[in-house]
Amino acid sequence: MEFLSRADFEAARLRAAPFIHRTPVLRSQTLSERVGAEVHLKAELFQKAGSYKVRGPLNVLAQMDPVIRSRGLICSSAGNHAQGVARAARIHGVPAVVVMSTQAKKSKIDATRAYGAEVILHGDVWDDADARAREIMRDRGLTYVHPFDNPVLVAGQGGVGLELIEDVPDLDLVLVPIGGGGLISGCAMAIKSINPRVQVVGVEAAGAPAMKRSVEAGHLVVLDKIGPMIDGLVVKRVGEYNLHVCRHYVDDIVLVKEPDIFAAILWLMERSKLVAEGAAAATVAALLSGVVRPAAGSKVACVLSGGNLDISDLHGRAWN
Repeated sequence: MEFLSRADFEAARLRAAPFIHRTPVLRSQTLSERVGAEVHLKAELFQKAGSYKVRGPLNVLAQMDPVIRSRGLICSSAGNHAQGVARAARIHGVPAVVVMSTQAKKSKIDATRAYGAEVILHGDVWDDADARAREIMRDRGLTYVHPFDNPVLVAGQGGVGLELIEDVPDLDLVLVPIGGGGLISGCAMAIKSINPRVQVVGVEAAGAPAMKRSVEAGHLVVLDKIGPMIDGLVVKRVGEYNLHVCRHYVDDIVLVKEPDIFAAILWLMERSKLVAEGAAAATVAALLSGVVRPAAGSKVACVLSGGNLDISDLHGRAWN
């Protein structure tokens, strides 16, 4: 498996640029004082469709054979990839089918349909939805767009890291959430292609540590069961390509507990006036909970991967 170069990320950014925002990097004085380091927040929650997930599909579709693309697309998703593919498909004028788990948030289902995609609900977790998506792909002759295990898609997602290191070139540490591994794969390679000394640390949910266990084992580990139900962080199996990248480019992977993630969502609302979904808030949770303790005076960035929060998530859960 080949790694991506800075040129790959630059090219992917150019393909996506007309259709996305260059999201801001915000300095959090309150969080900086709390942890004793200078903390910056890469605010992908202000991205089109509410998360970084639109970047990758735009790069994939831009390079796809027009005849193949015209047959239609299919993907599986916990929610944000669904919206990313649906929006990218609408931009390119092609039909899209999205298979989401029955646990997907209504707000994400509605948003995906609003972009014009056909939504099918199947299974309890992403892995179940993915199996059904592949069946439909074969039945209908559609083109499958994987949510993370695809270097072309990863090149698009890496635009997040590319922008971040350009805006704060002297970073010491970057925290990136991990679900299937697409975002951290892109960010780690993009960031280190410019400044290899930056430490990149992945943040996984403690109840679904598929990447951490796989890295430790040196091969893909499929989880028997998963604990949290924070969409975006819940997969039983990460991508092969993503694992390959993480083993070479990611310096550490830490685990955060679900209550700490919900506490971080509320903290960001109260202190930073930012609405971050659970996967995005996980990076801040790693700092607030003390799972990650940056060196005094160092420069740290948290990737806030998206803001598609269903407010019903908070009722009765953040205080348990």
